[in-house]
Amino acid sequence: MSVIANFFTPDHERYEGVRPINIYLLRLLYFLMAAFVATDAWMTIINHQGSWDRFMAIAFCVWAAYPTLAVLGLIHPLKMLPLMMFTIFYKSIWLMIVAYPLWRANAFWGSPAESMTKAFLWLPLVIIAVPWGYVFRNYVKWSKTQSFEQSRA
Repeated sequence: MSVIANFFTPDHERYEGVRPINIYLLRLLYFLMAAFVATDAWMTIINHQGSWDRFMAIAFCVWAAYPTLAVLGLIHPLKMLPLMMFTIFYKSIWLMIVAYPLWRANAFWGSPAESMTKAFLWLPLVIIAVPWGYVFRNYVKWSKTQSFEQSRA
């Protein structure tokens, strides 16, 4: 089998049936999160002077925390999938409740939301990189052998 075909063939031995292409894309995204999002957030936190607006402080703390944790995704890409799901969820919500209404009202271009939206438009790549079958099998599907008592232990 060719090397290219191996990228798209589920690897049951090393990656629990996830295609290697998904693993490499996840690692790339974890790296980009750590290199750019975490760096920008930490630099803002470190260089901030004066008192914080409490909502801006929360936002920057979250933006510093989750991409810093993405470093673990370089080593364990599947175990850190909840970070990718968090990213997809919060960016989708933001695009729906902030960017879309501004766009519909012709108030988007030139607004502060425009630059943030440009960063969020990478969201389809994150959605493509996530191995959704694995997510369903490991985070959503309730096994018939599991019981409520077993899940609490």
